[in-house]
Amino acid sequence: MAKTRKVIITCAVTGAIHTPSMSEYLPVTASEIAEAAIGAAEAGAAVVHLHARNPEDGRPDQTPEAFSPFLGVIKQASDVVVNITTGGAPTMTIEERIRPAQTHRPEIASLNMGSMNFGLFPMLQRFPNLAHQWERDYVGNKDIIFNNSFGQIEHIVTTLGALGTRFEFECYDTAHLYNLKYFLDQGLVKGPLFIQTVFGLMGGIGAHPDDVMHMKRTADRLFGDQYRWSVLGAGKNQLPIAAMAAAMGGHVRVGLEDSLWAGPGQLARSNAEQVTKARQIIEGLGLELASPDEAREILDTKGADAVGF
Repeated sequence: MAKTRKVIITCAVTGAIHTPSMSEYLPVTASEIAEAAIGAAEAGAAVVHLHARNPEDGRPDQTPEAFSPFLGVIKQASDVVVNITTGGAPTMTIEERIRPAQTHRPEIASLNMGSMNFGLFPMLQRFPNLAHQWERDYVGNKDIIFNNSFGQIEHIVTTLGALGTRFEFECYDTAHLYNLKYFLDQGLVKGPLFIQTVFGLMGGIGAHPDDVMHMKRTADRLFGDQYRWSVLGAGKNQLPIAAMAAAMGGHVRVGLEDSLWAGPGQLARSNAEQVTKARQIIEGLGLELASPDEAREILDTKGADAVGF
């Protein structure tokens, strides 16, 4: 019999999109982030994608020192693959965004593959009573441009690539795939490329099944067998798009960074709850979850013994 295909679940445990007033279950402190990451790994996530937050008011914090307390705890408790953001928050400078990954040298770092409008403001209709002024200013800002120029992308690729860090290439639209193809053709990145196609965030491509198919067809044409495909569906799109991708040969990403929900009108009580739901879909399709070490092999990472934490 043929081997069962292994599916990588990535869990993005807190992010920089949702704010603490939106859900009491969103991890904020270092201990909460560590607990969330370890719980996601125990539920079946092979990779955890990490941001840090100010423990007092929950705003995104991209200082390397904010990451240190939970990175060590996660490594001691789990063999999960750690993925550190270089996206940070779209209001940060590129130097702020790169510093945690540059300092801690993870196996994987996320990398946004193009500039875009970044529209969080529709969430104000669902969450009108945000507790902190920074939340209202941040979420309500209609002028956020997420700046990811070719020069900035090259800076991240060359700086972190020299440290042996691989990348989760976050592609929010078709042009981002073509941007990645440029970097591949220039020899600045190498396969296997871990491409995370992002659906349903305002400013990027939509979340219709045709959008998913379009991004997959484009990636197939541009990269052939040089890439590993994963999907991220924002909000209510998380699990339907995960199901599509798993059935089509892809990997999936879930987590409270991308969606606060476990179902219609039902807040997810933990990241592990979302991982469990994704796992049920994957195993229901007759597929198996990749372990952390299997994910390392699939993505060709440098291994947990070569990180800086």
